[in-house]
Amino acid sequence: MNDFEIYKKMDDDVQAIYRSRLLTEILLSLNESSRKLSQMREITGSTSQAIIPKLRKLEADHLIETKEHEYYLTQTGKIVASRLADSFATVGTINKFKHFWSGHYLEGIPCYLLKEIGCLYESEVLNDKGTKILNVYNNQLKMIKEAGHIHGVSSVVTEGYAESIFERVKEGIPVELIIPLHIADELKQSSYLEKIDALKDYENFKLMAIDEDIKAGLIVTDKRLSLSLYKKDGVEYDITTGLFSLDPKGIEWGERLFGYCKGQAEFAKMQI
Repeated sequence: MNDFEIYKKMDDDVQAIYRSRLLTEILLSLNESSRKLSQMREITGSTSQAIIPKLRKLEADHLIETKEHEYYLTQTGKIVASRLADSFATVGTINKFKHFWSGHYLEGIPCYLLKEIGCLYESEVLNDKGTKILNVYNNQLKMIKEAGHIHGVSSVVTEGYAESIFERVKEGIPVELIIPLHIADELKQSSYLEKIDALKDYENFKLMAIDEDIKAGLIVTDKRLSLSLYKKDGVEYDITTGLFSLDPKGIEWGERLFGYCKGQAEFAKMQI
């Protein structure tokens, strides 16, 4: 049975939740923590007379249970509520940053992380516009300066980035960077080579190369996430637009993306 057939078969059950504001709000509120009836009245703005029948339905469906006048999600309720929350976060993130997603190449991000894109809802997109020239670049340099650790994936290298990383490594900040092989080859023939050689003896610095083009620019620190992408054609890297997040969920998502790239780099067994 495919997804469409399952939907047709379960249409009434699915729509019962999505059509009902109260059912949805109850499940989402209980997904955060247990609640008393008075708390649910405050959260939903509804009366006890309106809420109680919905609670009885959710109890009959074995999605919630009561203990000492508090309502809790059952184990199956936790599954339904968490997926419900994920669906709203996913759609919300796509709509909130629709121009960012639609104008950029997403194929460089693995599918399992795209499915978790809702983690980036509490983010902002910065652009270089008008008098805000190098707005994205300067915010990224600020991130590096304030970081307690740095994990980066880079499709381009600039003198500013190189100098900032160089200084942070010398200060003892743990830094791990991943670059594609064509950038690695450029570094070996450029003025950056002297800085790379100077950092080789630092145990807190690791530079890795991956044997494929990276269609994203990523900086993840203990405090912030920066994500830049190639333009829609997948050819030109967009240095004028970036998604930034201070939210722990967004930072964790960025760390998972870095971990994916790091796994690919280690598999390639290419280290400078």
